[in-house]
This record gives sequence, C-alpha cells and structure tokens, in this order.
Amino acid sequence: MKRQRFVSKICFFAFASIILLGQARESTQPNIVYILADDLGYGDLSSFGQTKFQTPEVDRLAELGMVFTQHYSGSTVCAPSRSCLMTGLHTGHTPIRGNFEIQPEGQLPMPADVQTLPQLLQESGYVTGAFGKWGLGYPGSEGDPMNHFDVFYGFNCQRLGHHYYPYHLWDNEEKVILEGNAGTASGEYAPELIHQKSLEFIEKNKDVPFFCYIPTIIPHAELAAPEEDMERFRGKFEEVKPFEGMDDGPKLRTGYYQSQAEPRTAFAAMMSVFDRHVGEVVAKLEELGIAENTLVIVTSDNGPHFEGGADPDFFDSNGVFRGKKRDLYEGGVRVPMIAYWPGKIEAGERSDLISAFWDMMPTFAEMAGAESSAKMDGLSMLPTLLGDVENQKTHEYLYWEFHDKGGRQAVRLGNWKAVKYDVLKHPNRRLKLFDLSSDPSESVNLAGSYPEVVERMEKIMKNARTHNENFTFSLRQYDAEAKK
Repeated sequence: MKRQRFVSKICFFAFASIILLGQARESTQPNIVYILADDLGYGDLSSFGQTKFQTPEVDRLAELGMVFTQHYSGSTVCAPSRSCLMTGLHTGHTPIRGNFEIQPEGQLPMPADVQTLPQLLQESGYVTGAFGKWGLGYPGSEGDPMNHFDVFYGFNCQRLGHHYYPYHLWDNEEKVILEGNAGTASGEYAPELIHQKSLEFIEKNKDVPFFCYIPTIIPHAELAAPEEDMERFRGKFEEVKPFEGMDDGPKLRTGYYQSQAEPRTAFAAMMSVFDRHVGEVVAKLEELGIAENTLVIVTSDNGPHFEGGADPDFFDSNGVFRGKKRDLYEGGVRVPMIAYWPGKIEAGERSDLISAFWDMMPTFAEMAGAESSAKMDGLSMLPTLLGDVENQKTHEYLYWEFHDKGGRQAVRLGNWKAVKYDVLKHPNRRLKLFDLSSDPSESVNLAGSYPEVVERMEKIMKNARTHNENFTFSLRQYDAEAKK
C-alpha cells in the first residue's frame, strides 16, 4: 500500500510540474499546519490566563485569530488522543483507546484498514509531513508513520519521547543516531532538530498544498531546556523541590526521567521554546507569502502532567478546572485551541463552540475538498472558522473512555457533564453530574437532583462505544492492569 501511494505521488507531482511549469501555485486548497503541544494545560498560555511567564507568539495568534474556549482533546493521555485526531472518531470508536506499549520501541499500531487524516488529504493531492512524537505504531508495523505520512521526522515511540536529548530519532525509515547525546552527553536538543525539519518541509512544499502536523514533545516530562533558555528564567521562581531521576546506567533515556534541579525554571524555559517555535513557523509562512492560504491551529493533546518534577499547581496549569492528565474531569480533557488564518478568520474572535479532536478530520477534509466513505464522529468546524455560525452543526454529545486507573467514562451533553470512575471493577457505580454553565470546576455533584439527566447519561455511556479486543472494559482487563 505504501509503495503504491509513493508511486502515485510521483506521478501526481510529475503531472503537476508539467502543468505549473515552475509557476506559483494557484490552487484554492489551503495549507494546514496543526501544532500539537504535549501535556500543555488550559492555563499554560498567557492568552488563556498564565501569569508566571508569557507566550507572546501564541498570544499574537490569539489576537489575530480565533480562540476556542470549549475545545476538547481526544483523550486524557497521548496515544488515544492522537488516534481520535487521526481517525475522526471518539474513544468509544477509535481503534487506539489507551497507551499500549510494544517493546522494544513503539506502541500498538493503528490498523491498516482504518483511513487516517493524512491518507485522506493525500487523496486530494496534499503532501503530508509529521514532525515530533507519533505513538500509533512501532517501526515497521502497519501503524508506522510512513504508512500514513509522506515525510516523518521525530520519535516513533512516546516512551522514548519522554527525553529531550535522546540517543536516536527517526528520519522517515532511517534510524538516526544523535552522536552529541552519546552516554550522558546533552549536545543535541531534539525539539530543535525536529523544528528545523518542519520548517524545511514548509519551505520545500510552498508551491503545493500541504498538511504539516507538528506534535511536539514540549512540555511533557522530563523537564529539560537549553541553557540559554534556562538562564532567561533562572532566579524568577523559588525552587522548593528538585527532582531526582535517573542520570546514568543502562536504562538511561529509555523512559525514566532525568534529574532536574530547577523544575519550575525548566518548565517555563520549555514553554518559551515552544512559543518561539510557533512564532518561527508563522514567520516562515509569512516569508514565503503563503500565510493567507494556510490555516494554523495550536492546541494540546490533554491536560497538564505532574511527572518528572512538574508543578502544575504552582503554574495553575489547569486554570479553574478540576483534574489533570489521566482525569476525565475538565482539567484532563479541556484544552486551549487557537485558529489563525489571515484573511479568512476574523481577528480577535472567540468561540464557545463545543468541539473536540475528532472534529479535525471532517474540518480539514471539507477545506481540502476531500471526500471520505469512512464513518466519523466529528463535525466540520469550517463554518465557525469562516464566521458562518448559523450553518455550524453541533454535537448531541461528546464521549470519552479511559482504560487505566480502573477505567473511566465521561460525557458532555450541552452544559451537562457526567463522569464515572472505577468502571472496570464497579460497572454499576453511580456517575457524578455537573452543570458546567454554573460550575466549570465540577465541584457540586447534582446527580441526586436530576435523575432524568443521569438516566440519559448512563444510556450514552452504555451505547456510545463499540467492542475493541485490546480495550474491552472488562474485569479481565482490570486484573491485567492491576498486575502491571
């Protein structure tokens, strides 16, 4: 399949080059740049309330574009969130519903018979590139990123993607050894290497429609940033608890976080790197004269983490929301989202549209003029992006399931939010019900006062999912997880 796509691509671009004769593209198909932060909380951007450091480049996009205040990630951890993004399906339907490790490197692969977002865009003539962390198929598997994208550079494995000075990265199908990080050395900062590759991809494909997917590892643990970025924040925060991790030995940089004496400083420095990278991507689009034909989206894969010395409480990373990464309360799944498309999206717009990762695939498909026969849970957000809110379709409900921590489910239905924990061991446990319009922090359980809403939520939780042999919501799975 991959080889056939490659040959088809060569034929397409050979034909295109004959037609265009080197002239600038006149296609109406917009470019798409999707920047996905890793574990960035709702309150980790200054445009969303962060006060301990600033993110001016992202804030500029918020001022010139559209801020979404009720956008949700696909899941509350990495792999299933990305699976929702790639398939247009929520976690009750998407094939990858949890972090599922495959040794020695990689995760459970996306099945070959599932159409993904980049494959759909390729069918409409898009060049597709991914730069960062994949996590949906080990090297050589059917889920290998090269079976989905034309170009890939970064971490195949999300476990190895914990590290900012790794021993290797993947350049398409080639394993590239980073000699500057040999032993305990820290000479090659992976996010910078990956960032430069994304800029090269944009420059190379400026005359054809492209989809540039940038799933950076920032600001996920471990906590590490170049010295010049650390120095900018050094002394600004009281460092109350240095993090002691693994700094030597055969298991170094295989998933265990390294020590960090200045975790708060490092987190702010990492966010500064992320902000700078976003600014440089937009600057590249402007330099090439293609900014007005490019939609840029900045968001995060789930709520803030507390690993490797991270201190989300100090930075108020989840804002007013309850919960963090691995929670299905708002703090675990509500994420910031900014859409920037000069000339198409009005500056300074804010939208309270209830939306989620599974809306991206139908949105981008409509933008590209692509048609898919695959069933999707998502709805195109293009009307909202273009200011045509009267024609925006809305969800009946949003659904999440999480297969760790005893199993968890959540539903958003209008302003109602239902959350149920420990469902693997106690499937009949009563859910909690919250009214987000008056209680965004999910602090007052109203389940006892609205039995008819509880009944409807229970029905959705029961019927919103299909069977998945790897993620079964069974006691057998619970027992297996308890032994990990």
